[in-house]
Amino acid sequence: MSEKPGGEQWTSRMGVIMAVAGSAVGIGNYLRFPGLAVEHGGGAFMLPYFVALLVLGIPLSWAEWTMGRYGGIRGFNSAPGIYSVIWRHPAAKYFGALALMIPLIVYMYYVLIEAWCLSYAIDYLTGDLMTGHGGRIDQVIAGMDVADDGAELSSATKVAAFSKYFDEFIGAGQDGSAIFGGRGVWLVILTSVFLLNFACIYRGLSHGIEKLCNIAIPVLFVLSFAVLFRVLTLGTPDPSKPDQNLMAGLAFMWEPNEEAIAELKNPKTWLDAAGQIFFTLGVGFGIIINYSSYLRRKDDIALSSLTATSINEFSEVCHGGLITIPAAFVFLGIGGLAATNLDSTFAVGFVALPNVFDAMWGGRLFGFMWYFMLFTAAIAASVSMLQPCIAFLEEGFGLKRRASAAILGGVSAFGCVFVLYFSKGSVALDTFDFWVGTFLMFMLALVQTILYGWVLGIERGHQELHQGANLNVPYFVQYVLKYVTPTYLITVLIAFIWLKLGSQLETVGKSVVAQLSLAIIAILLGGLMVMTWSAGRRWSREGRFKGLDAIGEQRLEPGETR
Repeated sequence: MSEKPGGEQWTSRMGVIMAVAGSAVGIGNYLRFPGLAVEHGGGAFMLPYFVALLVLGIPLSWAEWTMGRYGGIRGFNSAPGIYSVIWRHPAAKYFGALALMIPLIVYMYYVLIEAWCLSYAIDYLTGDLMTGHGGRIDQVIAGMDVADDGAELSSATKVAAFSKYFDEFIGAGQDGSAIFGGRGVWLVILTSVFLLNFACIYRGLSHGIEKLCNIAIPVLFVLSFAVLFRVLTLGTPDPSKPDQNLMAGLAFMWEPNEEAIAELKNPKTWLDAAGQIFFTLGVGFGIIINYSSYLRRKDDIALSSLTATSINEFSEVCHGGLITIPAAFVFLGIGGLAATNLDSTFAVGFVALPNVFDAMWGGRLFGFMWYFMLFTAAIAASVSMLQPCIAFLEEGFGLKRRASAAILGGVSAFGCVFVLYFSKGSVALDTFDFWVGTFLMFMLALVQTILYGWVLGIERGHQELHQGANLNVPYFVQYVLKYVTPTYLITVLIAFIWLKLGSQLETVGKSVVAQLSLAIIAILLGGLMVMTWSAGRRWSREGRFKGLDAIGEQRLEPGETR
């Protein structure tokens, strides 16, 4: 890949594709997607899912790649700068503060989940999560009121044991227990994961993020293929339960019945499908627009965007959809699945699947592979959440990467400890996730859609998308971005407010922790707004916005394609 003068750049086209795919392929692919699919009727859920992919996901991804490179070749890598280039209005940069806050807040709790995955992988290596090995799960079972008659433990008992183990592990019963509950090894793992993220971000774009993703994504796919192969060879592991077989598990996940099809009339099904597309592709997070800003104008973005999206969708639909729920169905049955509360992302990954690996031949090995795969997916995603703020601190205030990483490390460490300490009922985590990882994410996506379709303009957007393109994107996609996507987003937002906002406001009214969480969000957003104002003044003094239109007139070099 050609160099982009005056700053960092990707070293190869595959590098940026892997990095963007890494930011998208995360825990939600393997845990959240299968849980939502089953909650909303299995195969019937795929209709609103693919509608959201075609109307929201793919078009918005093209728009973010286009706007990111558009701002990047004009000298900006942060969302406040890029938005100001697209919309020459003093207010533009303040919308960019959202694109800085969203990934930063999400990182504060995402890194905890990332550390959970690594801790579970280690527990499978040591045997702590396999019954009958004298590990911690056996200690949990010993503390339960279970009749010891020498018989094999029932599925219900194991589900209860793994659920109790997970609740104790994350400190769900009492605030502070995740820190002061005698789990020193867990704190070492969390600290190591946190520092590993910052070690990667400190090394920069090409030497840190790109190298990590070039290793992590292939490793992730090798491990997921291995686990998938094991799941697809399960057959009927318990002859006494012939209905619990692989084909029935696949049908449970993918074959819609009349009751499942009725879910299409439920607005929550369409809302959750749209939300999953945002989570899985990373659109509306402010990450893609930052990553693509490091490209030159002759670098392809049309095919690269579609390739990154395809990698993510293959991972989610083919791996997440074929591994998690079919395997759980085979070993637990419908009753066991219901007992694990599948509408919870964490219940799928940390309650249902440990039961599966405990009953599976070779479960200790495949359990380690599964959770290490989740950790690999998570770290490729989490480093991407730090880069937008790093870019802003560097170009907005002229800070070196060491200083930027130190400031960001302090802020994110505070938020991480806050979520870790206030662990009872996961209220702090859920509050951050609802308001920032869901509500504000929808808002930012709507802002970016309007910026692209109505400010940058679909004619200019189409031209920018096709500079150096190896794929011809039909022009009707531009009309989708201008009219259909924002209409769909507004509808989703209205449904979101109607269905979910009331219960969340009720929680905030009753919970001091939820109120503190909202206060942190407000303070951080306010601080970023002030910093954005200061950076904007600096850019104006330096004349950073002068002559940028002329750059747009010099679009194509000899041999470049439109």
